[in-house]
Amino acid sequence: MLNSLISAVVLAIGLAMDAFAVSMCKGLAVKKLKLKHMVITGLYFGIFQALMPTIGYFLGTSFKQYISSVDHWVAFILLAIIGINMIRESLDKCEECENQKDDFSFKAMFPLAIATSIDALVAGIGFIGAGDLNVPFTITAVGVITFLTSAIGVKIGNVFGARYKSKAEFAGGVVLVAMGIKFLIEGLMETL
Repeated sequence: MLNSLISAVVLAIGLAMDAFAVSMCKGLAVKKLKLKHMVITGLYFGIFQALMPTIGYFLGTSFKQYISSVDHWVAFILLAIIGINMIRESLDKCEECENQKDDFSFKAMFPLAIATSIDALVAGIGFIGAGDLNVPFTITAVGVITFLTSAIGVKIGNVFGARYKSKAEFAGGVVLVAMGIKFLIEGLMETL
């Protein structure tokens, strides 16, 4: 039980790092930071980061009967792909923060919320092979942790600029790859 809760929190932190990095860019673009900027960003990213794995999980359960013997491999592959992509993006010298504007409207935030939560959709599909992962708790943890890290990310970006953005993406990628390996090992141990 405790192992499942720890796995859920670690996975949530890994998934939240993408939204955290984009939140830092939003904070960098704000001239006069207000609490509402932090709350708006946290709500958009937190809600979508919780919604997308829920959708992914339900999509994955509809295919579970076909892949139940290799579900741990599915979880590993999906989380590894997401994690490696985050690591790769953290090493790129892309200047995406320069394109951010001091705009927290629906038109500005909705596409960012979708873009940062696509990996969570894919991860939700992988939940079916994640052993004893408590899915409702994990989805809640993903939403809450993303809300908090995104709100904090806006503040950090506003104060320090984007200097921690790459480190956050890199760390999130490593965490997701590690969780994928953990789920694979647990699945292989069950088959022995």
